[in-house]
Amino acid sequence: MKPGEFVSLIGPSGCGKTTLLSLVAGLILPTQGDVRLFGEPVAGPSPRIGYMLQQDYLFPWRTIMDNALIGLELRGMMTAEKKDMVLHLLGEMGLAGFHEAMPSQLSGGMRQRVALVRTLSTEPDILLLDEPFSALDYQTKLQLEDLVAGELRRTGKTALLVTHDITEAVAMSDRIIVLQPRPGRIRREFKVPDAIRAELPFAARECRGFRELFRAIWSEFEAMAGEAEGAEKAAQRAGSRKGGSAR
Repeated sequence: MKPGEFVSLIGPSGCGKTTLLSLVAGLILPTQGDVRLFGEPVAGPSPRIGYMLQQDYLFPWRTIMDNALIGLELRGMMTAEKKDMVLHLLGEMGLAGFHEAMPSQLSGGMRQRVALVRTLSTEPDILLLDEPFSALDYQTKLQLEDLVAGELRRTGKTALLVTHDITEAVAMSDRIIVLQPRPGRIRREFKVPDAIRAELPFAARECRGFRELFRAIWSEFEAMAGEAEGAEKAAQRAGSRKGGSAR
């Protein structure tokens, strides 16, 4: 990945998308080979990596401001300047005036914005996004996509997104990597056209070439489904022959 690049990982369930994020984050270690970031092997969690999950995991007994500051507290990075930065980020995410509210007083979309601020507060070099919008209603999802994409572009952050949503991947990414399961490997890589990349996700969906790229990626999923069905039928036939021989 290049600095400032937004890459999406998509593929069928079970192809290892979330496992790859965990490897990059240093939460699990590879059984073979190594994962390298900034030229060095990943040996464990790093402050240079931020991880945003599908669930916001806000502590219900802490205010929004206190939840957003958790990362800074845990890493011993708390300063007055950092607090001011977090307050500013909350405002940019449309949460001005909510810093003293409790998580139960916020909608799902607002809570995810707090989770994003918490992730960005430690100023990671790479942001890992594991289906962060999948639990939201469609309108909120579209709004949050624009907010996240805009903030990442403004700050020049590098991002790796895992999603099952092809339109989300096309709308948000510079590159899209399609993974194939059993064994998990890269099946194909797509580069998103410049005209689409120049827009925020909502407007990108209306760009020329968007539907064509969607169809090209969708065709890969159809091909994988067909290959899986063929492999299953072949296995059934082999099992039947074996059973017949045994009799």
